[in-house]
Amino acid sequence: MKSRKRKKRRVIWIIILIVLIAFSVWVYWENTSIQATQISISSKKILKSFDGFTIVQVSDLHNAEFSDDQNRLLSAIKDVSPDIITITGDLIDSRHTDIKKAMKFLNGAVAIAPVYYVTGNHEARVDEYTELETKMTNAGVIVLRDESTTLELGGNFISLLGLDDPSFTMKEDTSGDSEAMICAKLEDILSKENGYTILLSHRPEFFDVYVENGIDLVLSGHAHGGQIRLPFIGGLVAPNQGLFPKYYEGVYKEEQTTMIVSRGLGNSIIPVRINNRPELIIVTLNIT
Repeated sequence: MKSRKRKKRRVIWIIILIVLIAFSVWVYWENTSIQATQISISSKKILKSFDGFTIVQVSDLHNAEFSDDQNRLLSAIKDVSPDIITITGDLIDSRHTDIKKAMKFLNGAVAIAPVYYVTGNHEARVDEYTELETKMTNAGVIVLRDESTTLELGGNFISLLGLDDPSFTMKEDTSGDSEAMICAKLEDILSKENGYTILLSHRPEFFDVYVENGIDLVLSGHAHGGQIRLPFIGGLVAPNQGLFPKYYEGVYKEEQTTMIVSRGLGNSIIPVRINNRPELIIVTLNIT
């Protein structure tokens, strides 16, 4: 009788061990396997020469590594043959900043396509950001800090706008003041622009401000996909949005504005993603 009980306990422990190993392997894969998400955007304001224009969005890398010299990430980008690469903040992590790692990725990226970058809240937290920005611009990255540039193709134009993260000028918990500041900045930038507008902004929680200013397409991040995605519920928690965030991944539309929120590629305070693979966004513009 005792022998049977011992065997039964042994079998139970073996099953538990197998389940734990399988779960650990799944979590490791979930945190290291890049998911490429294809999103098609159509608009009457997109002119003919930009039909099929491809944008890769990289967000919230947080100094994460995808093989030596970021080869897996760079290969995934190169396979798409993008017209431009956009980086929507938190390239580095303020808790373990590594500029050399960041530059390995950027040097590889600029060899694929023009790279446009905006800051995130983690860049605002570190003294090394000035050094990083200098190295980025020297490498050929176009840094947009509350300014715009023009994309030209076949005689047609798109306005590409970039917002600095509000953490550079005010505390992260002053959301009302941040909204007013972002609105004022957008009004100033847009006064010089017309046609189809694409905004790079780290923060999705200011979607109402983007809608109010009539931005056509917003590329954002920051929410890390809710970190843990629950079936039938969605993301669990996001910075500056708290529990069960409204904007944590995917496409959001209101009036003429479409916002794409990337789940990002790396982690920060919470070191593990659950049901939430690192994401590379591929946006294709189409005429209607």
